Amino acid sequence: MCPDFAASLRRHPHAAKPIAAHAWQREPGEHYVEARWCSRRLFEVEPFIHEIADPACGFGHIADAARAAGHAVRATDIVDRGCRPFHGTEDFLTSTRKISNVCCNPPFDLFKEFARHALALTCGKVAMIWLTRRLNAARWLEGTPLVRVWLLSPRPSMPPGEVYRRYEAQGREPSGGTQDFCWLVWEHGQPYRGEMRWLRRDATAPAD
Repeated sequence: MCPDFAASLRRHPHAAKPIAAHAWQREPGEHYVEARWCSRRLFEVEPFIHEIADPACGFGHIADAARAAGHAVRATDIVDRGCRPFHGTEDFLTSTRKISNVCCNPPFDLFKEFARHALALTCGKVAMIWLTRRLNAARWLEGTPLVRVWLLSPRPSMPPGEVYRRYEAQGREPSGGTQDFCWLVWEHGQPYRGEMRWLRRDATAPAD
């Protein structure tokens, strides 16, 4: 754990190194599906109070993990991708609904907009998955109540929704991810500190 985020990146330079991804066709709506362990592990280490909203719920992996951790969940998306229970289609960036917490895997091309809008609507925590390699250039984060960056290990595969469904139909989850991902966690009422921590798939795995 390091109290200064920029210093953390200098200590872990590989965490921000661009890496070639699988040659998948770009998914409409930026719908890419994270492995289930990513959100299961997040809720094991991050406490949330009151309801959690996932405004980009997709297939419902984050919503499922939040409910399994004992949280009430409101799951929406710009289109219905099959999450159940589903609370309706909604363009999050035009929503004015006040909510306690947001936890989602947003469209990466709209990540900054999602993060800022979520912070404007919430009073608790915001947690979002992002590409680790984009952190170095994200100077706007310093003006936010970013408290933790959870580096996901091993690299999770995050294919387009259509690809994920093909794996799922075979009773498998995609593996062999080639990009680094992380959870960014903001907490209202806290100062920016951007602590970097490892979030391993196996909670008992030894430190590298």
